[in-house]
Amino acid sequence: MSTHKAAGKAKQHVSPSGKRLGTKVSGMQKVNSGEILVRQNGTKIGAGKNVKVGRDQSLYAVKSGVIKFSTKLGKKLVNIITK
Repeated sequence: MSTHKAAGKAKQHVSPSGKRLGTKVSGMQKVNSGEILVRQNGTKIGAGKNVKVGRDQSLYAVKSGVIKFSTKLGKKLVNIITK
């Protein structure tokens, strides 16, 4: 039996806050130009038509339209369909 409590090493491990990554819009949803579609680390989802990649690999809309998620050669893509 120990006579002294542990020195609090476990209390020093504080979890960092989340980075709020992921898709910010769903399929067939209307978006305006400039809206962020996906926040990601690395290019897990690629940019399709009317979508550009930011410097932190986030995907954003170039034109207004409707979102469509698709795959091409096994790679996930985000497209914007304009009317």
